[in-house]
Amino acid sequence: MTNPHFDEEDEKPLDPAVAQVERRVRRLMLIAGLTLGLGIFAVLAAILYRIATLDATSGPQTAVPAEAEQAVRSALAAWNADFNAGNSETICDLFAPDLRYDYPGFPERGYDEICALLTSSLADRTRTFSYALDIREVIASGDLAVVRLVWTLTIRPADGGEAISSREPGMDIFRRQADGTWKIVRYIAFEE
Repeated sequence: MTNPHFDEEDEKPLDPAVAQVERRVRRLMLIAGLTLGLGIFAVLAAILYRIATLDATSGPQTAVPAEAEQAVRSALAAWNADFNAGNSETICDLFAPDLRYDYPGFPERGYDEICALLTSSLADRTRTFSYALDIREVIASGDLAVVRLVWTLTIRPADGGEAISSREPGMDIFRRQADGTWKIVRYIAFEE
């Protein structure tokens, strides 16, 4: 290496074929850059359009959770009234067909098991069952709602003996069904 510095006069002209390839590469780079720029511009325009047209009062985070909470509270209150009145025809209406639930000391059960248990309890003429409902919290989002609650079950012998009560804190998960009703799809409870 006799001359470590670059001297423009030493640069030889490009072969015409190489110069043509170089022009094509530059043209392709320009097209790619413009395409990328247009893509970024389109994404930003879409984001700005969405922000500009978003109506804060029509979003699902405003009215829908309050309506869902009220619907869930109403469903629980109706079930409680039906159970305490011994209305076995509607006693299973609160539960979705895909129900799964856990209660300590028992295997996981589903819709058929809870319906059979509730129906046989209401048909039992040797004692009466009643529930008191204490809803602690309802959190609703979209088609799901979670309810933290305490059921107090009171069992009274038909012959007038001493009543037995138990508190059952638990958590119910409701899902809005295709017909618009809210039904329990999962729940867990335990006895205090």
